[in-house]
Amino acid sequence: MGKPTIASLEDLSDLIPRFDQRGMDLGLERMQQALQAMGNPCGAVPAIQVVGTNGKGSIASFLASSLKAAGIRVGLSTSPHLISWCERISSNGELISINELRQRLTALKPLAQTHRLTPFELLLATAFDYFRSREVELLVLEVGLGGRLDATTAHPFRPIIAMGSIGLDHCEHLGGSLEDIAAEKAAVINPGATVISAEQQPEVARILEDKTREQQAQMRWVTTIPEDWNLGLAGGLQRQNAAVAKGALEALTPLGWKIKQEQIRNGLAHAYWPARLQSVRWQNLPVLIDGAHNPPAAEKLAHERQQWSDQKLGVCWILGLQFHKQAPAMLRYLLKPNDLAWIVPVPEHRSWTQPQLAEACPELASQLQTANAVEQVFSILLTQKPWPTPPPVVAGSLYLLGDLLAKQIIKAE
Repeated sequence: MGKPTIASLEDLSDLIPRFDQRGMDLGLERMQQALQAMGNPCGAVPAIQVVGTNGKGSIASFLASSLKAAGIRVGLSTSPHLISWCERISSNGELISINELRQRLTALKPLAQTHRLTPFELLLATAFDYFRSREVELLVLEVGLGGRLDATTAHPFRPIIAMGSIGLDHCEHLGGSLEDIAAEKAAVINPGATVISAEQQPEVARILEDKTREQQAQMRWVTTIPEDWNLGLAGGLQRQNAAVAKGALEALTPLGWKIKQEQIRNGLAHAYWPARLQSVRWQNLPVLIDGAHNPPAAEKLAHERQQWSDQKLGVCWILGLQFHKQAPAMLRYLLKPNDLAWIVPVPEHRSWTQPQLAEACPELASQLQTANAVEQVFSILLTQKPWPTPPPVVAGSLYLLGDLLAKQIIKAE
């Protein structure tokens, strides 16, 4: 799937309330009743449900790109978005237009009020409504949070479950242990489904295997995609995500779709998913951005840096970290002795500050700096010539990266 044209940002606050106004309100009943009232749009359309802590969006992108390459009409629902609400809903690689999104949200507003849908549920209902009009043949549904009570699980026909990496995140909603979180995600496995996963931590693998047996489903473990396969997404970790996508595509054969290997290769090579180890520019200077926002993702990003060249002076990190995230653990994964981390606020979100992190990580306090915004850090670095090598890395929050892209402070290469 080539780079989609991001629809211009439009204020939809009259139709989509702020997520923090409602708070987290997980459950299936509202969504099930709303879909029934809508005539169960796409109820008979099979879905690949993409679950996990990290890598879900990348797997979903690989899937949608490959299905398009195979000539299959695919509806893709993802979250969160970076710039525009339209990014969450696409068909055959084309984002829903802002005008159509507004029209469909307006039409569904009475239903949303009747069933007290959360913003995420409303957007997913809108996606199903849109996909019905586009006569899609297959759905790719990225879970928003958890799995057991996530709105995507209200879809009745989910024969394939694609599992991304499972780790600790959203503990306040999913449970305080890895086992609790794995159980919440494994709960999406329905009778007879095919579950695709790359290597997981042993306790996670055990829970997935147990749930699969309980549901008389099929568990398929996949290995990393070979190095001679070109991928549209950067980083070694994407070979694991691509392997999960490839396994899910091959699992479509019993459902009547025989996707050729060259179509899968073509789809994986042309997948596009921004803010995942993406090279961008600030005033024509190189910058890396990555959406890592929890300890497992930080650990994998730290592993990726082993492939970066010329690190004698360390890596310059620019981190925006929401306060409910396990930021100290992230820092301990990311920072090496010669590194420097600039701590910046995430716009419109309560964030960790440099003094708080210095107190939580006294052994790293001398490596932490503070700034009011990412562009302030860039300006400081510009005066300290030469520009850092490797390029500075902005990470910690997709909301931060989305704000930078929306304001065109940074631009994709």
